[in-house]
Amino acid sequence: MELRIAGTVNDSIVDGPGIIFTQGCPHDCKGCHNPQTHSFDGGTVVDTDELLEKIKSNPLLDGVTFSGGEPFCQAKALSVLGKQIKALGLNIITYTGYTFEHLWHDRCDSSWIDLLEVTDYLIDGPFILEQKDWEIKFRGSSNQRYIDCQASIKEGKVVETEP
Repeated sequence: MELRIAGTVNDSIVDGPGIIFTQGCPHDCKGCHNPQTHSFDGGTVVDTDELLEKIKSNPLLDGVTFSGGEPFCQAKALSVLGKQIKALGLNIITYTGYTFEHLWHDRCDSSWIDLLEVTDYLIDGPFILEQKDWEIKFRGSSNQRYIDCQASIKEGKVVETEP
């Protein structure tokens, strides 16, 4: 399966482990730290099997982070890759400019549910420059939440946790 990405990073103390930066984002958040990922025509198209091999080759990874761009714009490919990553015993963190409520309750796209179901932790909400906060871990603005995705699915409502 193909995925359009802006790039990968082995590890980051800012964004999490084993990052896959997806290409394409509809949110256009003012002050976004990845504006190069906004264009849906940019980046590089890669095969998810190639990404999986790269993940397998890094014994230091305990998880993978899907960031962007907007991962939910490519939820089908990421959910397939996510199932393979979970089979390796790794966790998945997914960043999104959407809210959990929009993704889960509105169910605009069934692949969104599939991606949520393989996500351990979800950082949700758009980046809001006026709420930028250097003190919070793994988030850029104070409106963004660090969510235990599996507990939230089980409860049917957001269950926030600390990183």
